[in-house]
Amino acid sequence: MANLLESLDDVLLLGPGPSTIPPEVYRALGRRTLGHMDSQFFELMDGIKESLRLVMGTANRATITISGTGTAGMEATLVNLIEAGDPMLVVVNGFFAARLAEMARRLGAVVDTLEFPWGKPIETKEVEKRLSSGAYKILGMVHAETSTGVKNPIQDLGPPARRAGALFIVDAVTSLGGLEMRADEWGIDALYSCSQKCIGCPAGLSPVTFSEGAMKKAAGRSAPVPNYYLDMNLLMKYWDGSPRAYHHTAPANMYFGLYQALQLIREEGLEAVRKRHREAHEHLVAGLEGMGLSMLVEKPHRLPMLNTVLIPEGVDDAAVRKELRAVHKIEIGSGLGALAGKIWRIGLMGYSAKKENVDTLLGALRKILRR
Repeated sequence: MANLLESLDDVLLLGPGPSTIPPEVYRALGRRTLGHMDSQFFELMDGIKESLRLVMGTANRATITISGTGTAGMEATLVNLIEAGDPMLVVVNGFFAARLAEMARRLGAVVDTLEFPWGKPIETKEVEKRLSSGAYKILGMVHAETSTGVKNPIQDLGPPARRAGALFIVDAVTSLGGLEMRADEWGIDALYSCSQKCIGCPAGLSPVTFSEGAMKKAAGRSAPVPNYYLDMNLLMKYWDGSPRAYHHTAPANMYFGLYQALQLIREEGLEAVRKRHREAHEHLVAGLEGMGLSMLVEKPHRLPMLNTVLIPEGVDDAAVRKELRAVHKIEIGSGLGALAGKIWRIGLMGYSAKKENVDTLLGALRKILRR
């Protein structure tokens, strides 16, 4: 039987995730594995915690990595902080904020949504107005809306949430590692992300951080967290206990990769990493506009790592993406929900955020669109 691995293409990943993996991370993934209760593995976990605190802008003790994708991080955050009947406000301006609201409903929250147009940022004054009623225990929103390419002003909403007595939950799946993040300064109580976007590691891990207030809520529930695997009270005994207590068999080699990816960010420097993302984004936009293409999002609100491009009238979305993948070995993403067939989503995340990758994509698009 043929080994299918040998026939896989070497694809330039410029979609909404995953991103291209640095060679140093591939080497780390290939190291000999360690047991999940090995003392050296615990040292590595501590190193991951230290790096995540730096990238997230937090001193939270409860800063760990969930063994699961970003969706697991989303569910871990909600399942620990929601009890049946809790009133929650979710600010929605895209697919992933709507998913956050749906997941919260399934966990028993009484969810109200505050809706804004897809492709536009949320309006903080409207959110503050809704919070001022004091009716909500939790506020949830997305920092970098992956479905639209919009950056939301999360830095403005921590203080009003705190005044209203609401825990502030932030989805940083696409933003962490590519945009400035100051979780403590901005009053964020719980934040979740993923490993495969701006951090530059394969999919499969979800960094999270919980403030003292959030952990107090998780520990003081009237009933235990209904998901054993994602229970932060139990996970902290594994990540921070003395002695460490077994919780699950952590995927050691994935943690090796995450540790190395975070080390690369630290070596380059947070501001240098963000600058590289901005410059790649600006190079892409200039090239696209030079071809007569337009962006969905207005300039002040665009994400550097997730670019949404309006598909010209008469151009077949699927045909372009198919040719990019089949002929040029480049992956970009399609639109979701109301934007399906209307936009392309071009990711410049982590190791993919380079001008030479942008030039490769622009050259391929010119050839295809010329026809």
